[in-house]
Amino acid sequence: MKRLLKHVFTTRAQLKQAFSTSTLRDIEAAIKASESEHSGELGFAVETALDPLAIIRGESSRARAVDLFSSLRIWDTEHNCGLLIYVLLADRAVEIVADRGIHATVGEAEWARICHQMEAAFRQKDFRGGMLAGIKSVTQHLKAHFPASIGDQNELSNRPVVLG
Repeated sequence: MKRLLKHVFTTRAQLKQAFSTSTLRDIEAAIKASESEHSGELGFAVETALDPLAIIRGESSRARAVDLFSSLRIWDTEHNCGLLIYVLLADRAVEIVADRGIHATVGEAEWARICHQMEAAFRQKDFRGGMLAGIKSVTQHLKAHFPASIGDQNELSNRPVVLG
C-alpha cells in the first residue's frame, strides 16, 4: 500500500524538478561524450511512476527497465553493446540493463554498485550529480572492455526519454 501511494502521489512536476531541462541536456551531452570513448551505446530513461495496476501486480523497477530496454530497442545494436540506465522516480530506484555482449563482461555486481551510488546521490536530492557520476562509471567500464574503434556509428539517440 505504501508503494502504491508513493506512485500515485509522485507527480510530473516532481520529475521536472529532479530532472530539469538543463539536467536532461547535461545527461544527453554526457552520453554523447561517453560514446566517443567506447563502442557501447547508452540510453537513459526516467519515469515518474508506474501505473497503479502495475504496482498492484507487483511490477518491479527492474522488470520495467527490462521492458523499456526492449521497447526502446536498446538491444538492437550491431555488436550487442546497448546499455540502458533507467530511473523510477517514485521509488528513487536506478536500474542498469546491459546487452548480453556487455553484461557478460562487466556483470551484475558492478552494475548494482553503480546503481547504489546513484541512488545515494538521489537521496541527497542530487539527481544531476548522481546521473553524471553514474554515466562516468559506466563509461570507465565500457572504455576498458569495449574501446572505441574507427567507424563506430551512433546507433541510438542520446536524448533522454522522459515518461509519465
